[in-house]
Amino acid sequence: MAYESLELEVRDGVAHLLLNQPKLGNPFNAAFCADLGKVGGELASRKDVRAVLLRANGPFFSVGGDVKMFSKTLDTLPDQIRVWTAGLHLGVARLARLDAPIVAAVHATAMGGAVGLFAGCDLVYCARSAKLGGAYTTIGYTCDMGATFTLASRMGLSRARRFLLLGEVLSAEEGERAGLVDYVVDDDALMQEAEAAAIRLANGPTRAYGELRRLMTTALGAGFERQMEDEVQGLIRAASTDDAREGITAFIERRPAQFKGR
Repeated sequence: MAYESLELEVRDGVAHLLLNQPKLGNPFNAAFCADLGKVGGELASRKDVRAVLLRANGPFFSVGGDVKMFSKTLDTLPDQIRVWTAGLHLGVARLARLDAPIVAAVHATAMGGAVGLFAGCDLVYCARSAKLGGAYTTIGYTCDMGATFTLASRMGLSRARRFLLLGEVLSAEEGERAGLVDYVVDDDALMQEAEAAAIRLANGPTRAYGELRRLMTTALGAGFERQMEDEVQGLIRAASTDDAREGITAFIERRPAQFKGR
């Protein structure tokens, strides 16, 4: 499938998803909103994707929402937001439901919705020079992209609230201390380390990863007994896979498991 604002290439089980409007700063504009919905559908339908590596091209990871686009439609902006977020949120929802874990490689400044996007990833690698901004309120906006959920999940509710209310801009190290980032690495090592993590996950028990990803989204909201039962049901589904059989057999035989994602 062709995309205007993204590139997608799948190699050896890893879907390399690239934000690719470098001259514009990889904004969340109309093209990106539509493309994210489409790419979420493509990834959900592919059987060869066992991990996703999210990265960006150009001097910015993403400047976030396209303020210039907003300024051209001020009189109709509420209706336009309904249109734009339809594709945007469909893509986010489909990415969240993948079995394949998602690794983000944040190589440079990320603002607003871009922070919400990578906060929903399973592992976040960040270049030491990057800046991470909660820019919504600086233009009088509130969140989209599920950012209130993903940021609260990563940072804790009170820290996420402060980040958003104050429109904070954090260094990579500050983001790591706040839980927004998992690993801060030197700029020239970022892609190598993030890709290595994605490859490792792509060689893992993909369906078990999917069960865990979905369980984590309800961990603090479903109630204790409901969550335990959901864990049992997820465990039953995982135990029925070829990978679970291989994992047990490999453990007994004292050899590395060879998972196939089935």
